Amino acid sequence: MTGAPTSLRLAWARVPDGGARRSVAWALIRDLVPGAVLSNPCARCGGDHGPVRIAGAEFEASVAYAGDHAVVATVSRTEASAIGIDAELVDDPQRDAAGLAGVLGDRPADVRAWTRVEAALKADGRGLRIDPALVDVVGSAASWTARVPGRVGDLAGVDLDGPRGVVLSAAFAIASS
Repeated sequence: MTGAPTSLRLAWARVPDGGARRSVAWALIRDLVPGAVLSNPCARCGGDHGPVRIAGAEFEASVAYAGDHAVVATVSRTEASAIGIDAELVDDPQRDAAGLAGVLGDRPADVRAWTRVEAALKADGRGLRIDPALVDVVGSAASWTARVPGRVGDLAGVDLDGPRGVVLSAAFAIASS
């Protein structure tokens, strides 16, 4: 795959001070996929803090938060069996103080490299249970691939435009024909 799936839809909104981030994100998904019934069960414990799932529509969705923004992406299951999106502030004092050095192993770690890896781990479905340093990403903004240990097949990815001051990347498991 080169570039994003044609069915990819992206939306974002500011979360009001004291607002519920999930409520904002889920409203965005429902705007993109009318009739969607949303849940987010954790695969490990059953709690409501896992990846978002859609019933009642043939779409996959992913959610990310950066600063006061909720960002969501959806894609048709005819094009992708999974999607992961990550959003990070260009300037984040807390992250910058901790640094990204070493997070991606010996590779240079900048915000873009991190959003690609995090998007791939979300699309893979195992998230940070996989060491981010073991994810291999190659390519350019228009089209990159990620190899995640223990996964059969690469994930496709793209860098996206989003809110000012936010870096976005999305990864996809391409649907089987």
